[in-house]
Amino acid sequence: MAPRLIMYHKQSTSARTRFLRLPYGGVCGFSALPDESAIEESRGGSPKVVTHPALVLRDAENRLGLPSGSLEMEPGFRCEIAAGEERTEVFLARFTSIDPPFETAHAHGSSFIDLTQARGLPPVELDLLRRSYERILG
Repeated sequence: MAPRLIMYHKQSTSARTRFLRLPYGGVCGFSALPDESAIEESRGGSPKVVTHPALVLRDAENRLGLPSGSLEMEPGFRCEIAAGEERTEVFLARFTSIDPPFETAHAHGSSFIDLTQARGLPPVELDLLRRSYERILG
């Protein structure tokens, strides 16, 4: 499985936080996680192969048609997802613009949602959003 990225925008004046919902209906860029996916809690060791977050950021900016620097990695957030024998990492990134890039998102079939609008997502994505929100709030 390819590494995933949850993208959000936090309004600097009001702290309103919105997550980017992608065309497939979820928030883990850029395709749905397998149905049996679950967050892998600490197994006592580091994974043998890890992804450099900059590669995931650049790929997301390219897919969304955003200029370089439009996304910034949220330090300290990294989750491992397990689906059977497959593993992947999930990162969290913040849009750096003053306002969410609504037009760009819409042009790619995406939209920005508040946390309360995520109720219909699969349980693993809801858990990832909960962890993301906790990290964002500090």
